[in-house]
Amino acid sequence: MSSVETIIQSIYVVAAVLFIVGLKRMSSPTTARTGIIWAGVGMLMATVATFFYPGIENFLLIATAIFLGTVIAGYTAKKVEMTEMPEMIALYNGMGGGAAAAIAAVELFKDHHLPLSVTTLALIGGIIGSISFTGSLVAFGKLQGMIKGTFRFKGQHQINILLLLGSIALSVLVVTGFDSNATLVTAIFIIALILGIAMTMPIGGGDMAVVISLYNALTGLAVGFEGYVLQNYSMIIAGTVVGAAGTLLTQLMAKAMNKTLVSVLFPFGEASQTSGDAVEGEMKPIEAGDAGIMMAFAQKVIIIPGYGMAVAQAQQKVWELSQLLIERGVDVKFAIHPVAGRMPGHMNVLLAEAGVPYELIFDEDEINQEFKSCDVALVIGANDVVNPIARTDPSSEIYGMPILDADYASNVIVVKRGQGTGFSGIENILFFLDNTRMLYGDGKAVATDLVNSIKEL
Repeated sequence: MSSVETIIQSIYVVAAVLFIVGLKRMSSPTTARTGIIWAGVGMLMATVATFFYPGIENFLLIATAIFLGTVIAGYTAKKVEMTEMPEMIALYNGMGGGAAAAIAAVELFKDHHLPLSVTTLALIGGIIGSISFTGSLVAFGKLQGMIKGTFRFKGQHQINILLLLGSIALSVLVVTGFDSNATLVTAIFIIALILGIAMTMPIGGGDMAVVISLYNALTGLAVGFEGYVLQNYSMIIAGTVVGAAGTLLTQLMAKAMNKTLVSVLFPFGEASQTSGDAVEGEMKPIEAGDAGIMMAFAQKVIIIPGYGMAVAQAQQKVWELSQLLIERGVDVKFAIHPVAGRMPGHMNVLLAEAGVPYELIFDEDEINQEFKSCDVALVIGANDVVNPIARTDPSSEIYGMPILDADYASNVIVVKRGQGTGFSGIENILFFLDNTRMLYGDGKAVATDLVNSIKEL
């Protein structure tokens, strides 16, 4: 290795360390912004260093690609709404997997006499990256509403397994040198691309957050493998870290939904309970003025935000409401479920954006015991994560899923547009309990009415 290459690889290692530091800081809303900056600096260092690598050509083409990518990413990042952030993550994650697959394809088509280890990892990374690419695109389409339904049919999982085994069998032929022509390599990538689509199409929308997290982990692994192929330390370290973090996050999210990764990837049948099932009792409405009085004279109020708050962009008004209550001596806290919203940390980001102090935000394990001493639980836009049926009905699809114990509060106020079900399609029995009142309307408009009613007291 020449002195120039040694310097470049050293820069790659420093960049990888910055990625790790950035990822660590992203674990907390209070340091996430600086974490992104640290990781961005690392990426900039690695990109600039690559231009000085011996043998690099087509500088104009590379610079043009970087410029176009920067412009497109910058524009979309500024325009995308917080409610569409999961779709954006799925799309960009898919691009990462596609890039890793492209690297593998270039190396395999360029030289059929690669070392055994390089060929093996190139193929593994290429297959994983291809699956992540098309799978993430399907996930994007489902979240965006462009692809509707789950597209399940008998024998579907068996076909997926055959596709996977087929790609592995063809890869073995290439690795062993039995047959390494371009047609065979092309067939491997085509099968992997089809497998990504076939794996994701039967998965329901409620499980998309887990799937996106899984594909994020796969993209990281693919990048790590291709880093070995290119002997790029930065890609190896960063890809491994992303793969490990994504795998851990996927497991945590599946656990938070009381599901296994296998049950998410290989769903059988439909939900055992649907929105049409009979529920005893009736939903009892309440006016904003009465709800405001109830909270204003409470001692403790716990606010549970959900996707409905994100859609309505109501976080600023909810925080204004909280400030008014705090000024009146009310103990106000926010309860966040691990899968509230459409991605991990979705609600934390929204509340941080509104200026809510981090010390007022609690996760499920920290806050659940406090609902028994809570005067009012305000549920704004959340549904499945507060459904008591997860504790009471073994036949329910969400039975056993850890939930926020909002029903234990003395009073529950649910802000909701209408009487529909949540993302899982399961009727929420919380809405029918004696201590629950329904406050119908757009989340932002309702929060505004609550603010005005408290100001008038």
